[in-house]
Amino acid sequence: MAVPSLGGTDAEIEVQDLLASAWHRDGLEVTSWDIDPGALADEPDFPGMEVPRTAARGVTARWPGTGDGPTLLLLGHTDVVPPGDRAAWSGDPFHARRSGSRLIGRGTCDMKAGTAAMWFAVRALQSAGVRLRGDIVLAAVSGEEDGGLGTYDLVRRGLTADACIVPEPTDLDLVPANGGALTFRLRVRGRATHASRRTEGVSAIEKFTAVLERLRQLEHARNADVDALMERWDIPYPLSIGTVHAGDWASTVPDLLVAEGRLGVALDEPVDRARADLEEALALLAFDDPWFADHPVEVEWWGGQFAPGRTPPDHPALTLLSQVHADLSGARPACYGGPYGSDLRLLAGAGIPTVQFGPGDSRAAHAPDEWVDMDDIVACARTIAAYAVAFCGVD
Repeated sequence: MAVPSLGGTDAEIEVQDLLASAWHRDGLEVTSWDIDPGALADEPDFPGMEVPRTAARGVTARWPGTGDGPTLLLLGHTDVVPPGDRAAWSGDPFHARRSGSRLIGRGTCDMKAGTAAMWFAVRALQSAGVRLRGDIVLAAVSGEEDGGLGTYDLVRRGLTADACIVPEPTDLDLVPANGGALTFRLRVRGRATHASRRTEGVSAIEKFTAVLERLRQLEHARNADVDALMERWDIPYPLSIGTVHAGDWASTVPDLLVAEGRLGVALDEPVDRARADLEEALALLAFDDPWFADHPVEVEWWGGQFAPGRTPPDHPALTLLSQVHADLSGARPACYGGPYGSDLRLLAGAGIPTVQFGPGDSRAAHAPDEWVDMDDIVACARTIAAYAVAFCGVD
């Protein structure tokens, strides 16, 4: 069944209900509840949203053990991003199809394949008649792509565990840390006039070129000295502009440009410090151009506000996962930090040792013809099942 569970749509709730029903049929102890996004948004530490929501759904499913072992949380998000230009796809983005060993479709890589892998790991253990000493909790969450609404609510409800695997696409490597990502909006002012007298006006577009150059300088400075976990990336903490809107008439010099983007946050860097870094860099434009002294760039922080987060790579829960996967695959997985925000920081911040480990390459996520290798889904499920036995213990 194909569910186009775009963030903020009714299908985002539909896919949650689908999993709740399926997990109930599997004999798991399912809990489902309504989430009030408006009420959560009033909390001072709310991680933000970038799409409007009036409702959301939370779902967990517990497979109880005998009661004297540790609890393992397996958490996957079910929301997906829009497909973009459908002409860039080889078929319908929301009807998964196979091409060789690849499964193609929006959300296959990020991260429905991983969510399926964690679910089928539990089904495999059930079918094998395994009795774990500790519990396994499956959690399906919404809103991860634009802030982390679902996991934020889950943590507020008091869910705890002794370890958590989030099967985001890591190419079956271990990712115990993420840089942060803060969404911002810039307003660059100009002075409108008729295009035939353009030199008597001030183009907000032309002023934006100086803003872009300052942002590139800031990105370079913020990536000059990075944590060892992030050294594999060319730009561990990217600063990018994603949307630009200016002008309302072709023959008018534009007096306003609005740009939106994201600021990467370094591991262990306070979010407030990162925000101040960008604001101060743009304020310095006034020393180069008098226009900016009287018309400073306006900065608004909105949408997803992903703080950085980490679990120590040498945590016993992580070293055990590394060993289990090495035993099954014959090769020890790499371990590094991700240059993107995720729900890991909410879980680790709540005291739950958390690691990302899942099928798929993050380069395919959010892209046309998004794909995941079917063999990697199976390998991920096998590792999670074996890890659950080793971590939770068996009778």
